[in-house]
Amino acid sequence: MSQNQETKASQASFISARHLTACAAAIAISYALSCIKFLQMPWGGSVTPCSMLFICLIGYWYGPATGITTGFAYGFLQMFQDGLQYILNPFQACTDYLFAFASLGLAGVFRKHGASDRFIPGYLFAVFVRGLFHALGGYLFWMSYMPENFPKKLAVIYPFAYNYSFLAVEAVLTVIVISLPPVVKALKQIGRTVA
Repeated sequence: MSQNQETKASQASFISARHLTACAAAIAISYALSCIKFLQMPWGGSVTPCSMLFICLIGYWYGPATGITTGFAYGFLQMFQDGLQYILNPFQACTDYLFAFASLGLAGVFRKHGASDRFIPGYLFAVFVRGLFHALGGYLFWMSYMPENFPKKLAVIYPFAYNYSFLAVEAVLTVIVISLPPVVKALKQIGRTVA
């Protein structure tokens, strides 16, 4: 192996290690933030402080494949956080946890090399897709848990109302936070560091 090839191999493993470290850090931060539930919604679900943001950032910085893989691993942690008490069968586990959280990595489909102003649309798209997976799980497995105070005539929209009520609130709060000039600057600097 030539010295040039060794250098390229060394750089590739260094980049891989850096990506892996960033992905692990994103999962750890997201998991810690998901434990802080500061707002409970009337029909269920809770708002956390920007817990989806870091998985979406991994998708945006490294592309959707890495983001989806990171989100999938994060979904496993979320499953265990609930103590496996809400697992009914493998497909339900996928819709409520694995696929739902993996979809946060889809923020990367809005990635354009050199453009940092496309993250917010990517973030909102990823949150929207996460909600679709949760709503699908709601239709298939959780309709019998619809609260008494929810209008029966609107039962068909209950899974969407339940899931998007807390997802939308958290998404709006996160967009406000990441739009603050110091946060914009910090995220750009971190993005350059981890890329």
